[in-house]
Amino acid sequence: MAAVNTTGNKALIPFSSRLREGRALAEDVWSIFNAANLPADCLNLGQGYMNFPPPSWVRQAAEEALARTDTNHYSHPKGRLRLRNAIRDFYGPSFNREVDPDTEILVTSGANEGQYSVFTAFLEQGDEVILFEPFFDQYLPSVTFNGGVPVYVPLHPPKTDAHKSTSGDWTIDLDELRRAITSRTKMIIVNTPHNPVGKVFTRAELEGIAALAQEFNLLVMSDEVYDILTFEDKEHVRIATLPGMWDRTVTVQSAGKAFAATGWRVGWLIGPESIIRPTLAATTRIVFCSNSPLQEAVAQGLEQVKEKQFFETQRAEYEERRDILISAFEKLGVKYTVPDGSYFALMDVSTIDIPDDYAFPQSVLGRGRDFRACWFIALEVGVSTIPVSEFYCEEHASIGESYARFAFCKDVDTLKRAGERLQALKKYVKA
Repeated sequence: MAAVNTTGNKALIPFSSRLREGRALAEDVWSIFNAANLPADCLNLGQGYMNFPPPSWVRQAAEEALARTDTNHYSHPKGRLRLRNAIRDFYGPSFNREVDPDTEILVTSGANEGQYSVFTAFLEQGDEVILFEPFFDQYLPSVTFNGGVPVYVPLHPPKTDAHKSTSGDWTIDLDELRRAITSRTKMIIVNTPHNPVGKVFTRAELEGIAALAQEFNLLVMSDEVYDILTFEDKEHVRIATLPGMWDRTVTVQSAGKAFAATGWRVGWLIGPESIIRPTLAATTRIVFCSNSPLQEAVAQGLEQVKEKQFFETQRAEYEERRDILISAFEKLGVKYTVPDGSYFALMDVSTIDIPDDYAFPQSVLGRGRDFRACWFIALEVGVSTIPVSEFYCEEHASIGESYARFAFCKDVDTLKRAGERLQALKKYVKA
């Protein structure tokens, strides 16, 4: 169905309906909770980018690559061979196989473009894609832009009334997942560790998903961009390693998350040739190739992480940051979820008593209660967060309205200051 021209000028060509179906034209949460709309001194714990640079030795590798000639020109659409080899050497053992860098690895312009290219390569008009809610908001337009139809299966929040729960208390109902599968279902997206819940899917949960994928012949996209950020020895299971799953799974990873370099836009896919080859055809037409000098820097980074024990050190640093944030939640006396992975934590904002006469902008009015709570927190105490109902379909948005997402990929000083500021909410928290 063609989209309607809403400008009033009949001479203008109407835009595609996919923009509306993918919520691409709506004023999104990132526009509303933009720094330009918030107090100048507001601490940004909303957006998931770091306020510190990549490690010095990776930055040095980027400078060296920029000084060369070959690394400043087109790389192969598959990705620079040095990076593909480094991915094979570092990640291959975690897949329990010798991954072929020529046919089973594809470097992409960030994880998001890699996902988009998979959708382009595999979705026919009307194919259904199952998303677990809450979901990373880019999934929706990427699916609909490629003719797919999203089908939503919610993660169920903790049933306990305790102040403290864990991301593992957010559960999936495999019977509910089975009921969501139809003759049009083509794909399931699994995100572990999960954004925004921080859930690390258990082996049993992934085995249940895998069994359904095999029974109904489904492709699984496993978004594992936070795979190096699991806490307290929580096991990260790659669904691709489960029996029968390699041939139907594409795993998505990100150098931006691994090396605190989200603006570099270097990601990659690992999977069987039957998935990688069609996706290469798609990505070649979308971007042709990815950033060459920064691919070289990421390659050098992966070559050195074991010697430097970088990921182990980084994991410990993020665990410290997480604990600073959740200790502030505990002191405030609100419910919260302790994440087992990623760099996000959820705080329950349902008990924050917002004054009835508080002045909200039109962009917040008419949205979920969490939008008003997050706006109130940003303006009254100077800490910016993201309302979680944005990561739900309209039918299930009420589940997310109780939560705000806090990103702790910030330096320790910023997190401590944010924790101190949050205590000003105490007078608004209902007993």
